[in-house]
Amino acid sequence: AMPLHCLLLLLACWGAASVAAQPPACKMRITDKGLALVKQEGLRFVEQELENISIPDLQGKHSKFHYNISNVKVTHLQLNFSELHFQPEQFLAFRINNGSIGVRFRRQLLYWFFYDVGSIQTWAEGVNIHTLLELSRDEGGRLKITNMSCSASIAHMHAGFSGTLRKVYEFVARLITRGVRYLLSQQICPALNHAALVLLNSLLDTVPMRNPVDEYVGNDYSLLSDPHVTAESIDLDFKGMFFPLRSENETLPNVAPEPLLMETERMVYLGLSEYFFDSALFSYYRAGALSMEFVGDKVPKDLEVLLRASFFGTLLLLDPDVVEAPLTLKLQVTKAPHCTIRPSGTYVFVSALLNIFLAPPDQPLILLSSLIMPFLFFFTTGSSKPLQTVPPLVPTLFPAPLQLLPLQAPLKSLLQMTIMPFINERTKRGVQIPLPEGMDFTQEAVRSHQGYLTIGADLRFTKGLREVIEKLQATPGHSLASTAQAPLKGGPG
Repeated sequence: AMPLHCLLLLLACWGAASVAAQPPACKMRITDKGLALVKQEGLRFVEQELENISIPDLQGKHSKFHYNISNVKVTHLQLNFSELHFQPEQFLAFRINNGSIGVRFRRQLLYWFFYDVGSIQTWAEGVNIHTLLELSRDEGGRLKITNMSCSASIAHMHAGFSGTLRKVYEFVARLITRGVRYLLSQQICPALNHAALVLLNSLLDTVPMRNPVDEYVGNDYSLLSDPHVTAESIDLDFKGMFFPLRSENETLPNVAPEPLLMETERMVYLGLSEYFFDSALFSYYRAGALSMEFVGDKVPKDLEVLLRASFFGTLLLLDPDVVEAPLTLKLQVTKAPHCTIRPSGTYVFVSALLNIFLAPPDQPLILLSSLIMPFLFFFTTGSSKPLQTVPPLVPTLFPAPLQLLPLQAPLKSLLQMTIMPFINERTKRGVQIPLPEGMDFTQEAVRSHQGYLTIGADLRFTKGLREVIEKLQATPGHSLASTAQAPLKGGPG
């Protein structure tokens, strides 16, 4: 018999292989153009972090000189020469070259019996900072900065003095600035390390991963693998799956081909396979959201007139006391709808059961007709609001052939008056996409391909990195070391 530890190892390896083998239903590519925008906001964030560096006091003596340096503050920064670029296969490289940092501190100097107190303004020139951020998928399926290497150097410092003994003590500037230069260079990398591994990771925690969409379904944007970085872009493979909230483990298998992202002209590209939409339709179906009932005044008047005309012969045979009773329509999708994406557009095939009743007061419902209705919707792409959602699809109705030709006109009216508003309302909301808080898509362009959609867009910041992080810090019960959006209980991720 196989030993227990071997069996457990085999099951673990099989589970890891099955996750890796699952094709992504949602893929995202951020290009070097998008990274250039991130660099602008990231540089502001780095400047704010360096301005808040905490530098310890320094004291000592040299021959007859005693000195004490305190209240060290960064007063200004010039980081004009910086770059942020992709580095295969999992890295972002951030460099600052030939920057300058202004530092002001309080001095206390004692030489024999002469005592001087004043402030010193120093300038660190030739500041070079090189960092390398490693990006990986964590155990929960989130994108994380898992490691960071950093080196910082200062070429030279010079100081300006004020006070009564300015000329006397200028010659000790080299001694004092050497100590400040050492202290400053030692604080740069720890500050940036905290900014990346704690603060920026808390920002990445705001990327929606496994969250409810509405009262019926949730979606899962967990990463399936580590990001793939080339010199021009970073590609992220997301599960891109929906699930019914009442039974999160009841999901549709993904057998659709994965989206292909080939372009690099825009800042960001998003690819969505047929499975992305099929799993949403399946989840709404299993959640019971695709069953509707229209009673009395809820039945549109135009539709009621059409239906009474169509069933005129049947109504003549009924008791006159119930003929004028209100109509009740019960529409129920009989199986999960299916989505097909082609270059010409997106098609959704639906099969529904329609029961038409008379509802006389205080009496059982009287069935007028029960029909199985196969029909499809053809979708064309539309505009997107809000920007942080997948652009909604604008549907156009094409009923499939029905068994009873005389009823095609009223049934088409039924779909247009009842189903279409429901679909339009859902599509107007869009679906949240995996971006951190404070980032949006803008200028979207949607294209249909064989089996998937692609959305090319530009990025914009609606909030600064510092603003979002300070909001997270101010959230009661939030810890920057913890996950900002915890997975839903009972589900994977």
